[in-house]
Amino acid sequence: MNIESVPDGFLPVNVGGDFASYNGPFYARWHEAHLQLGFVVTERRINPGKACHGGMLSLFADIMLSLAAQYQTDIERQFLPTISLQTDFMASAPLGQWVQGQADILKVTRKLIFSQGLISCNGTVVVRASGVFRRGPLLPDTESDGLLQLPGMPTRPRSPG
Repeated sequence: MNIESVPDGFLPVNVGGDFASYNGPFYARWHEAHLQLGFVVTERRINPGKACHGGMLSLFADIMLSLAAQYQTDIERQFLPTISLQTDFMASAPLGQWVQGQADILKVTRKLIFSQGLISCNGTVVVRASGVFRRGPLLPDTESDGLLQLPGMPTRPRSPG
């Protein structure tokens, strides 16, 4: 990966558990009350057409939408299994390019969270995504949670455990 491809203000983060870490690295920054995530399209993330694989973009969308719920709302840190994930692929993200996205939370209920977001590359939207997540059990804080204390991000209360 070409580290110069990562825009200023984005810091490496460990999010989404071991599966997501295997597919990383991911980068994040806090910008205008939104958690923005990004990654560089590397060789191991491409399809035969030398563009980011749709499976990688779907994984990224799933992480982006659920993390927005964790950090852009006042819910406690909890497991948010995906009930529904809708992705519309609108353009490609070529090898070596920076991909980033951000999400908005549409509604939080006692049991569900509804969110939507856009993922772009070089100023072009490549994926429009929406998701529904079930509010699961509370999660204990981990060392990686500390990495999400990004500059400008509001401090979150620590979870019990």
